[in-house]
Amino acid sequence: MSSVWSPPAAGQLCYQNVNGSCVKTPYSPGARLILYTVFGVGVALAVLGNLLVIISTLHFKQLHTPTNFLIASLAYADFLVGVTVMPFSMIRSVESCWYFGRSFCTLHTCCDVAFCYSSLFHLCFISIDRYIAVTDPLVYPTKFTVSVSGVCICISWILPLGYSGAVFYTEAYDDGLEELSSALNCIGGCQTVVNQNWVLVDFFSFFIPTLVMVILYSNIFLVARQQAKKIENTGGKTESSSDSYKSRVAKRERKAAKTLGITVVTFMISWLPYSIDSLIDAFMGFITPAYIYEICCWCAYYNSAMNPLIYALFYPWFRRAIKVIVSGQVFKDNSASINLFSEQM
Repeated sequence: MSSVWSPPAAGQLCYQNVNGSCVKTPYSPGARLILYTVFGVGVALAVLGNLLVIISTLHFKQLHTPTNFLIASLAYADFLVGVTVMPFSMIRSVESCWYFGRSFCTLHTCCDVAFCYSSLFHLCFISIDRYIAVTDPLVYPTKFTVSVSGVCICISWILPLGYSGAVFYTEAYDDGLEELSSALNCIGGCQTVVNQNWVLVDFFSFFIPTLVMVILYSNIFLVARQQAKKIENTGGKTESSSDSYKSRVAKRERKAAKTLGITVVTFMISWLPYSIDSLIDAFMGFITPAYIYEICCWCAYYNSAMNPLIYALFYPWFRRAIKVIVSGQVFKDNSASINLFSEQM
């Protein structure tokens, strides 16, 4: 008895009676239903979850901080992945055909790369923000201001958009691979093959910011451990009001750093399979089976749906904000001034 998850057999065409049409390799009806359900849940979480993050951080005045503006911008990048990338990739993955035209294929690929790199840049700047907040919490408000956060947000959008537009609209990515690219992009196809030079650029563009984040968060947790030991050692002594305030601030910043550290680790786990596969594939003659490639892609896409779940799990203020939004209280007068930190974090 053949498995429902076996790679599908070829036989149909994406466009019947059209010369140059790609071969369609559909899954069985049961497998298609399961795949559409799994991918559809990811799309819904990415769109609705990140929309809640955006509304929460921008509506409630209490959340108007430099860090939260970065988080809102990160959520917007993930929201755009859920709106402009994941739905069309879902149909391509399940139906094994691209029905949206060649021009939109290029735009889709450009958005895919741009928004995902934008997420990476946002996370890198957030790690810098958290490093300053934990290592020097009292001076932090004067170092990482709203204007500095704005500059980081601009960089996180301009560089990825400029890079992806330059690479994919100039078609520099497939220099030397034109024949393979032409064969893959028959009518009904939207596959991008990237030459070794650009694959290396992509890999190091992923690896270097990720390494920066790992180093910063490693230092953050070392400092957090030292601060915790210091607080324990002074536990039996009478603290001055300034020392007590500093301890509370340090504790709050450590908790925020821990939550955002989990976000970074989730990003790395989600994107590592795709990054490694792309690197190996380019140097091994593109030998990865299509379904393995799709699994790697969807692991990466699902990262856009994970961040709101992490915030809901670890941030009490986010859960309270969701309750206010979903219940409709957000439309009441002065709802922006609601205290979301009424309980100690």
